Order: sequence, then structure tokens, then C-alpha cells
Amino acid sequence: MSRAALLVLADGRFPAGGHAHSGGAEAAVKAGRITGAASLESFCRGRLHTTGLVSASLAAAAVLGVDPVELDAAADARTPSPALRVAARKLGRQLMRAARATWPSAELDGLAREFPKGAHQPVVLGLAARAAGLGAEDAAYCAAYESVSGPASATVRLLSLDPFDATGVLARLAPEVDRVADRAVEAARAVVDDGVDALPAASAPLLEIGAEVHAAWAVRLFAS
Repeated sequence: MSRAALLVLADGRFPAGGHAHSGGAEAAVKAGRITGAASLESFCRGRLHTTGLVSASLAAAAVLGVDPVELDAAADARTPSPALRVAARKLGRQLMRAARATWPSAELDGLAREFPKGAHQPVVLGLAARAAGLGAEDAAYCAAYESVSGPASATVRLLSLDPFDATGVLARLAPEVDRVADRAVEAARAVVDDGVDALPAASAPLLEIGAEVHAAWAVRLFAS
């Protein structure tokens, strides 16, 4: 295992397309739910323990060798919003391109053939981590951190929030990222024995509603 590979995969400059997505922050800013660092922290905390937990569990399960087609169906079932499903598959397609170029893998090639329009991003992330020689915990950390770092970065642009304040939010959430990653790996190991129904299904209705509203905007800064 090369721990440095995790730095490459988690780096915001890795060309996986995440910079074009706000993780629901744009809709939340428009609705007045994010107005500064304190409300950003609350938003990110909620996202981490819902969407972040589910994504981290899916990614960890993919590293452990669970059938990615089954995981993709499980991801679909846990994403009620059509707009979010579309966004997840777009992100998955872009991540697939970057991962195949960086860590060539027969498993990534097979998933790309199975889902030419893109598999759910956390599933692709897990297979990318596996191809890079990383473990389930690494993939879980990457997914959990992405769930909060995306909105934090987007809010700097959306609100001209001081980047130091946004980074402070991420630092304060770090212990919770640890806990979510641990829970995700535990759930992923249960999936190996009990099937995909063992995956968490934590919901975030405001994220789902916000995504549908956001998708209808004529002008927006971020794709989702």
C-alpha cells in the first residue's frame, strides 16, 4: 500500500470534476441556510453524517470487493433526487476517466463498460482506491472528507467567505470525519457478510429538495 496514493486521490487538484459541484451549498446559500462560517459548519456537519456516511460506506465496500453493480443499485436507492443521481453519475464518469489514466485497472475498465454514462461516484472512488492499492479505511476517509470539503470550497466562492474561516470549519469537523470513516468501514464489512442492505441509508431531505430546486435554475455557478 502506498499512503501517498491517498494524497493523490484526495487532492482537490485531482481532475475528478468535483470543483464544478458545490455539494448542495449553492442552493443552501440562496435559501439563506448558509450565511457564514457558523452556518457552513452546521451544513457540513449534517452532510457528513448523512450523505457523507453513505458515500464513505459505498466506497469502502467497493474496496472490499463487493459487486460494484450491486453497490451502484444501492446508491441509486439511497438517492431519491433525480438531480442528485445525475450529478453523482457525472462525477463518477469524470472520476473514472482520471482514475483509469492514473491507476489502470481491469476492474475500472469493466465498470466503465457496464456504466458508459457513469456509475455513482462513491462506487468509482472505491474501485479507484482499490486500483491504487489503498484500503477500505482510506476510501472511507476520502469520501467523508469530500462530503465537507466540497461545500466549504464552494462557499468561499459563493459568499466570498474568508478561506481561513472555511479551513477552520474543516479542521473543527476533523474528529467527526474520523468517526464517520470508522462507521463506514464497519458498515462495509457488514455488507461483505450480509449484502448491500447492511449499508446505511441516512437521509438529508433538504439536500434532496435543494438539488431539485437548483437543477431548475436558469443561471447557476455550480452544476449541483
